[in-house]
Amino acid sequence: MAMIKKESRLRRARKARAKIAELRVPRLTVHRTNSHIYAQIIDGVAGKVLASASTLEKEVRGDVSNGGNKDAASFVGKRLAEKAKAAGVEKVAFDRSGFQYHGRVKALADAARENGLVF
Repeated sequence: MAMIKKESRLRRARKARAKIAELRVPRLTVHRTNSHIYAQIIDGVAGKVLASASTLEKEVRGDVSNGGNKDAASFVGKRLAEKAKAAGVEKVAFDRSGFQYHGRVKALADAARENGLVF
């Protein structure tokens, strides 16, 4: 059962990434586990990570007690938006990696939007 769910999520992710690749803008990709959430802004053309943030970073761990909740996701989204602005990235395409757009994934996206990223 778990493998079927993972395969379905990865299939959804592949379809979304194919559409995002046509846009020719950096993509904000999200990965979540039960304990942590990770986000990266990737330049698809050059294949380079422009900015990243996660609940495993020292600065985030000090401010967030639990890495697997909405508050932590919001903090990571805010931190990623700040790093993206420093790297000169304003506009991105949101890649939810096949995860449903609710809960922690939505909280991260909303925080990133509020702090200046344009989706």
